[in-house]
Amino acid sequence: MYKVAGVAAVPGTLCLISGTVFAATKDNPNVTLNTDELSLYTIPQQKFRYVEPEIGHLEQGVTTLRKLAEPYTTWCQGAIGQVKPKVESAIQLGNETFTFLQNPPAEFYPRAGVIGFAGILGLFLARGSRVKKLIYPTGLMAVGYTMYYPQQAASIAKNTGDSLYDFALQGYVNVEKVFKSVEAKPMKKEKPEENKPEETR
Repeated sequence: MYKVAGVAAVPGTLCLISGTVFAATKDNPNVTLNTDELSLYTIPQQKFRYVEPEIGHLEQGVTTLRKLAEPYTTWCQGAIGQVKPKVESAIQLGNETFTFLQNPPAEFYPRAGVIGFAGILGLFLARGSRVKKLIYPTGLMAVGYTMYYPQQAASIAKNTGDSLYDFALQGYVNVEKVFKSVEAKPMKKEKPEENKPEETR
């Protein structure tokens, strides 16, 4: 019974509480204020100045290391730029060879066997001299290759001849430069020794 009376008494007591109500003034009804004029939105002007941080020992060490390593890194980048196309072409050649060997022509393996046997025969015939061991197997394998693949052998011979001609021409130019530089230098003439009076003892 007390619970019901307590709940009913709360709304009744709320209407007896007094409060103050503020009314708006009618002095300046059309005056508008900017947000800059209100003290809440004004930001005090601050003058900032950039200060360079002090360089520590670690930063100096890293800077020195980077300056020392810079020529080597540029050289490595240049070397990688030169080697990368060659490696990619070698990988491409390996992939092409692998796909070719998966489905070779019918006469490929007998021909390869004859060419390999010619190389082994060349090693057998070239006993004794290192020059013979280089020339005989290579020559016999080249002869076997030209018998079975004449078109490819002709193109390889042409390319090899062109590269050998370029190499010989470059060597001739270098030798000519050396001889011209020797001829251009004037030979120093030895000065005749002045006749010094010999000291008597």
